[in-house]
Amino acid sequence: MKVLVVGGGGREHAICWKLSQSPLAPELYCAPGNGGISEIAKIVPLKAMDIEGVANFAQENKIDLVVVAPDDPLVAGMVDALTARGIRAFGPSAAAAQIEGSKVFSKELMKKYGIPTAKYETFSNAAEAIAYLEKSEYPIVIKAEGLALGKGVIIPQSFEEAKQGVLDIMEDKQFGDAGNRIVIEEFLTGREISVLAFTDGKTLLPMCSAQDHKRALDNDEGLNTGGMGAYSPSPIYDAEMEKECMEKIFLPTVEAMNKEGRPFKGVLYFGLMSTKDGVRVIEYNARFGDPETQAVLPRLENDLLEIMEAIIDERLSEIKLSFRSDAAACIIAASGGYPKSYQKGYEITGLEKVEGATVFHSGTVKEGDAFKTAGGRVLGVTAMGETLRAAVDKAYENVKKIHFTDMHYRTDIGKHGV
Repeated sequence: MKVLVVGGGGREHAICWKLSQSPLAPELYCAPGNGGISEIAKIVPLKAMDIEGVANFAQENKIDLVVVAPDDPLVAGMVDALTARGIRAFGPSAAAAQIEGSKVFSKELMKKYGIPTAKYETFSNAAEAIAYLEKSEYPIVIKAEGLALGKGVIIPQSFEEAKQGVLDIMEDKQFGDAGNRIVIEEFLTGREISVLAFTDGKTLLPMCSAQDHKRALDNDEGLNTGGMGAYSPSPIYDAEMEKECMEKIFLPTVEAMNKEGRPFKGVLYFGLMSTKDGVRVIEYNARFGDPETQAVLPRLENDLLEIMEAIIDERLSEIKLSFRSDAAACIIAASGGYPKSYQKGYEITGLEKVEGATVFHSGTVKEGDAFKTAGGRVLGVTAMGETLRAAVDKAYENVKKIHFTDMHYRTDIGKHGV
């Protein structure tokens, strides 16, 4: 069986790694892939947004399944294009991916169907947004409507900071067209939780919970990033909270999408906040999260390929998910300067010394026998342990064995959970 994974980050490395363990022994391809992925899959030199190129490659090479992992090609309709050509594809349609592609759409969906979320207003005019902010309480949350690599959210502490944020997003186009419209919402206080769920539009099976760390620096300081680390499970996500989420958030979201004529098939990511008034939705993603995937998939005991096939065929009800009881922790090693400007091309050393952990490559290339940096987030080191403390300690023990010029990582991943 031939499987093509679209994407080239740590999430895609984790997906390829998990697929490679399938009893079906798939022949793996990845476009565009990265240095680490090249060791378990054949690299296809196509960009993740090259819809026509990916479809042509899949047809010409008789690919049995295409897994579309990143948000951009999902929102752009890659799954629709592949399906139209009779190619089996895993991931939501463009219409369903709007749950991530447009924060305005997702907020209005939650409002319409009574799914708990923060109070909000939307704006397409900077002056109107600034006038609203003059009367607002702080801190407050400002989100660019569209896709911004996980960085399109700012949390100003004052009016002046908020005003500058609006100008940066809407006038200076810090996130391009993603900032044509913005959502301004109340700041929720509580603990964040990430829950990824498999769904075929009828059945929804939540995976084990996780916790992401978005800020670049220790103590949740610095700029927002795509994620500097994650751990699983979240210690506050118990059976009672899962029941609340299933009844008030997870199943109502799937039903809402069906009622809107946008059935969702794939992985639906719920970014949640546990507040004193109950659990609230912060955001949806239309795919596996990054780096949560690097902490969740190592705990999954099922065959991922079997699950993906079941979702495409709308027979997810036949699957019973099982997860290891061990905790997992993933530490991201990033390029110095990330998420702003950074240098590439530095050689990575010490990978051969890693023991009892899995290294998922994100921004790397392989040149000869050497791996070199090629992105902001470079590696994700994931370790398992009987307790979260054991997993975190083992992950850091191995991160310290790896070196490249200006390497940066947070030293407090998992601190709240421990």
